[in-house]
Amino acid sequence: MTTEQRRMQAVRLRAEREKRGWGQRTLARLLRDTVEDQQKPELPSFVTYVKRWEAGKAVVSDPRYRAPYAAVFGIKEDELFKEETSPGTVDADVIPEDAGDDMRRRAALQLLAALGAGAAIPPAVLETALAGIEDALGNPLDLDEWERTVREYAYLINRTPVGTYLGDLTADVITIGRLLDQERSEAVRAGLLRISAGLSALLAIELGDVGNRRGARLAWGTARRAADASGDQGLRVWVRAREAEEALWTGAPPADILALTAEAAAIADGKPCSGLPRVHATRACLAAENGDRTTAHREMAALGDVFEHLPDTVTSDPSTFGWGPSRLRWNEAYVYTLTGDERGKAAVDEAIALYPPGTLGPVANLHMIRAMGLLQDREIDAALDASVTTLQRLPISPARRHMSNQILRALPDKAHELPAARELRALTTAV
Repeated sequence: MTTEQRRMQAVRLRAEREKRGWGQRTLARLLRDTVEDQQKPELPSFVTYVKRWEAGKAVVSDPRYRAPYAAVFGIKEDELFKEETSPGTVDADVIPEDAGDDMRRRAALQLLAALGAGAAIPPAVLETALAGIEDALGNPLDLDEWERTVREYAYLINRTPVGTYLGDLTADVITIGRLLDQERSEAVRAGLLRISAGLSALLAIELGDVGNRRGARLAWGTARRAADASGDQGLRVWVRAREAEEALWTGAPPADILALTAEAAAIADGKPCSGLPRVHATRACLAAENGDRTTAHREMAALGDVFEHLPDTVTSDPSTFGWGPSRLRWNEAYVYTLTGDERGKAAVDEAIALYPPGTLGPVANLHMIRAMGLLQDREIDAALDASVTTLQRLPISPARRHMSNQILRALPDKAHELPAARELRALTTAV
């Protein structure tokens, strides 16, 4: 099987699962129930298999798993696992910018094929299919429309499972890169650089959430450089502060995290902006995790002061670019819970109540924080059950893995052999 065929199998399997509204764990359970082999692996192993198959790290070659896959999806096995390269995939450079009518018809067919297969639309295909209309319109560049696109991604990213927008963000980053290659006025170029920084940062978040740390590192570097080149002070602060926050969850060295927050604070120069509260929040979280209660509470006090001076445009922004009361309470919940402060329990409840309906990641993380509090109260069974339930509902993210590891480290020795503790460990280590 070629690399392209392996990728297409992974795309198809994930698309079929998502069309049915199943999580990876649900599919793994269905597959395991369908496998007839009495020596079949345990459920955590099946979860790992599904993740590897959907990431293209392995192919479904064993007949023991191919037949159950087809049965669960209700698709003929030879149809589900056909090994031909889909006509809906092309490289970004296959279709030149000066493509004629024949090329546009080809792009339209490729687009329809990709949609019919439930696959991601490759970069350049949709643009080429629409090129005739754009040519007639004079190829206008609407920066406001691109700004709305960035805000939409930033709004939806907390309301969808991790990795949902990887393909779309990648395609848009490529498109913006092409637009930057063209000669532009200084003002338009600055606008495109702002958009590029925002898209690259959001792509970095998605890449980090699915465990692609190298990709996330590269995307964060691009986001920083684009923000700097745009000259937008607030964006420069936000990108570094958000990167520092993500670095905390992925276990980066504390010195690197603090260096990013120091850069962000220096750029902000005391001016209230959406990135500045993240600076103090990340420092407080890091100090709390290291048992430095004094520094943690000092940074939380600074966070509260910054929050009081933030403009309404920041506190009312529900996207990841904003910083509202729900986010403030979230950090109070985490820091106060870690430092054994009774205010942590109330902050968890208040934060959950403040997040809009449909918010996924932040609310799931709050349930993990509540579990950490239960463990501190020696309610071990309740803490483990709450943690496992949370991880079963959504794909694990760096933040949830980080908190799960803290819970596992804090367990009494005898509790490590409890079934729920073993399940939590399996969920945390699954890749």
